[in-house]
Order: sequence, then C-alpha cells, then structure tokens
Amino acid sequence: MDNTLPVIYVSVLLSLLASITWLVIRQVFKTRKVENSLTRIQNKLQTELGTVQEYYELGSIYSDKKLFAQASKLFQKALKAQDAEEEKLAPIYNALGYAYFAQEQYDLAIRQYKEALKENPEYVTAWNNLAHTYERKQLAAQALEAYETVLKLEPKNDTAKRRAESLRKRFAPSK
Repeated sequence: MDNTLPVIYVSVLLSLLASITWLVIRQVFKTRKVENSLTRIQNKLQTELGTVQEYYELGSIYSDKKLFAQASKLFQKALKAQDAEEEKLAPIYNALGYAYFAQEQYDLAIRQYKEALKENPEYVTAWNNLAHTYERKQLAAQALEAYETVLKLEPKNDTAKRRAESLRKRFAPSK
C-alpha cells in the first residue's frame, strides 16, 4: 500500500507533462506554418502583384497578430486586386471592417460591414459585427435591428440572442 501512492503521483505527473509537451509542440508547428505562409506571401508580393486571396491571407495574418493598420492596407489592396471582380468580396469587406473596428474607427467599420452585406445580405458574421459596432457607437436601435436580422437568419445564434435581449431590457418601458 505504501508504494501505490507515489506510483499514482508519478503517473499523473508524467501524464500532465506529456500533455503539456504535446500542446507546446502543436503550437510550435502551428506558429511555424503561419510564419512560413507570412514569409512566402510577403516575398511574392515584393516582386509581383498579388491576388485577392493572397492579400486577404496576409491581411488575416497581420490581423491575428493585432497589426490592424497593416492589415487594413492589405485588405484594401485585396479589394483592388486584378482578380477582384471574379472573387466573392464579402469576407474581405468584413475583415476590413473588423480591422477598422479594432482601431476604434467605427464609422469606417460600419461602411465596410454594409459593403459586405451588399455583396451577401445573409452574411451573419457581418450582421453581428455591424450590430456590435452600432453598440459601441451607442446606437442601440440600429444595433437591436441588426441583431434581430441575425436571429432571422440564424435563430440559434447565442451572441445575437444575448445582446438583443440585453438591449431590449435596457430600453423596455418602466412599469
């Protein structure tokens, strides 16, 4: 009986160490993959014009790194790329809106989200982002309307349910 407790303790400790090692190795490979993509695309774009997808991918990497000003420029280049007429641009407008939102440029963000919705009126992510931006600008009526649109398109959207309910409670008439 005296030997079982240390064996269990060591087994649990080794299991935890193995799990942590696996997570660290997975993160290293994920980071390496992103950095390789970053380098590959940057090198290509230094020598030639890029495609919508390349500018979007590079902008997304910068956005993930929280370099929103650089990401904004790349998303703008994606919208002006030679193959832009052939691509679906709603995700790019949405990403540009998010980059502006992160820089607290709410009017520019709203404009981009609306462009995304012109391209794809059923783009739930853009509706959610638009509603959130309206909330930040203290435009509760517009925010609620946008969240209600989200709920029409995706009735089980928890974020929209929660935020719409909060806005309704805040502006419900007092009894």
